[in-house]
Amino acid sequence: MYPKVKITQVRSLIGRPGDQKATMVALGLGKINREVEKTCTPQILGMIKKVSHLIKVEETE
Repeated sequence: MYPKVKITQVRSLIGRPGDQKATMVALGLGKINREVEKTCTPQILGMIKKVSHLIKVEETE
């Protein structure tokens, strides 16, 4: 149904606004180089867009 994406944190959360920190925690991230695999729903895409400057996103099969 929805494709999967691999999300990797590449930048620190130090000095970021609280809403960005909360979004990263909701995605399952919080430390640099941590990776999670998520289903690419509209909600996840909105979260990715909000913190796009802190993460790297790759499509998976």
